[in-house]
Amino acid sequence: MPHPSNPRALLTPAMRGLLDRIERAGHPPLHALSPDQAKASYLAGAPVLDIPLHKLTRVQDLGIPARDGVKLPARLFAPALDAALPVLLFFHGGGFTVGSVASHEPLCRHLAHLAHCAVLSVDYRLAPGSKFPTAVEDAWDALTWLRDQAGALGLDGRRIAVGGDSAGGTLAAVTAIAARDEGWPLALQMLFYPGCAGHQDTASHKTFAHGFLLEEPHISYFFHHYLRTEADRDDWRFAPLDGVDASGHPRELDGVAPAWLGLAECDALTDEGVMYADRLRHAGVPVALEIYAGMVHGFINFGRAIPQALTAHNDAARALRRAFNPET
Repeated sequence: MPHPSNPRALLTPAMRGLLDRIERAGHPPLHALSPDQAKASYLAGAPVLDIPLHKLTRVQDLGIPARDGVKLPARLFAPALDAALPVLLFFHGGGFTVGSVASHEPLCRHLAHLAHCAVLSVDYRLAPGSKFPTAVEDAWDALTWLRDQAGALGLDGRRIAVGGDSAGGTLAAVTAIAARDEGWPLALQMLFYPGCAGHQDTASHKTFAHGFLLEEPHISYFFHHYLRTEADRDDWRFAPLDGVDASGHPRELDGVAPAWLGLAECDALTDEGVMYADRLRHAGVPVALEIYAGMVHGFINFGRAIPQALTAHNDAARALRRAFNPET
């Protein structure tokens, strides 16, 4: 994507005003905090700009067993009790270091309402206490468990999608590749501005490195806590765009689930998201790509202040409805 000499001119007036207010508030950036402080700060700030919690018929706390016996907290959101609903398995964003089911509850509730599906949101384990590839393994274990337990939960296990935002989008994309490997069909991979590349060297990383909410120091901070060594950057489970497997070969993408990608125009991750969409298309995967003009990373959680957040919710929900009900 071309990047102008004055990238802040790309921002919508509402987004520019919001970023100015955040800067004036003077809160310390997450990368200046300890991981525990960053987790608490992110959670405390999450409701400020997000939409109110949508009332749903069913909200159920669950525990998902991981391969090492740890129970992963999860929350199931559903708009109805009397139907075997399809289900979106959702992974929250936060650089593999912050974020939670709670921080993304408004989004998950809204998607369940708009798409008329269940949403199962998973608290996968975070860095630095759990480094790569623990989050990847937790995501896969959640899908395995959901396939086994969907019937007992009153859900339609034949209609499962995966999705997430930012780091959660990475986990969803990687899980979709692994599901293809197992021969497990998925209805959709719903990816909001996913991290896809092993190295942050695209033009958008340079253009939007500072002043657009997700800054270069944040990315370095998150990956420092998440990755074991620099070699992990080249693992496909971290970098589905350009990473390789244990034998040094890139992962092919043919046969993975259809994809819907929602990107923010003014985001360091935009270029790699576009490149991943292109790789999927070249592999014959159906892809729908939306780039939200004048938006920054994280905007889908700003529904109180930014109307494009609600537009993106509706776009993603429409993609889910179509994927879950292809005959209509």
